[in-house]
Amino acid sequence: MPRLPAYVELDPTSVSIVPANEASGEDLRAIFGSRGYPAYCQCQKWKFANWAERKATPIAARVERLQDQTHCGFPGSEVTSGLVASLDGEPVGWCNVEPRSAFIPRLLNSPVPWAGRDEDPADPSVWAIPCFVVRAGYRRRGITRLLLTAAVERARSCGARALEGYPLLTEPGVEVTWGELNVGARSVFAAAGFEEVSHPTPRRVVMRIEFS
Repeated sequence: MPRLPAYVELDPTSVSIVPANEASGEDLRAIFGSRGYPAYCQCQKWKFANWAERKATPIAARVERLQDQTHCGFPGSEVTSGLVASLDGEPVGWCNVEPRSAFIPRLLNSPVPWAGRDEDPADPSVWAIPCFVVRAGYRRRGITRLLLTAAVERARSCGARALEGYPLLTEPGVEVTWGELNVGARSVFAAAGFEEVSHPTPRRVVMRIEFS
């Protein structure tokens, strides 16, 4: 895999982003890797009903679940659960974006989305972005920002009336592990036009953009 110079913002024209069903299973495996938090989670944290189910599900089964959810390798599918970013043909990033109802009951068991909010969590017209994955060796180069921009257009084009995320508050000069930052940073969402609607924990906020 080619290595890029550290902390260089990529030229957006060199990155292509497609619905995950237009990518392959090999693309997803390359992005998630074989070690670290993304390889362990396989973007399933928000899909399990509870911690017990999550703990009981081996990594191989999580890989299969992600493949099924994305319908990767089936470009004609009308359903997928996210977006895949490629740099000059090399898969480098993933963003989970789909109707918020896909994350029930996990969302109902978490204080992050609902503290201080009175809204139907099963409303299918509201979409959500619970996580991003950027391949090791390509982080801090603007890929998350490009994926978020594409996710906004994806949700809008699919008829969503709103899109929300649950990013982390970051501080300049303070290192954050990728296992925490996979929800995205507040600053990235704000730059994409999202507005803060709640602040449920000291480090997490709910950011939202309305389409109607």
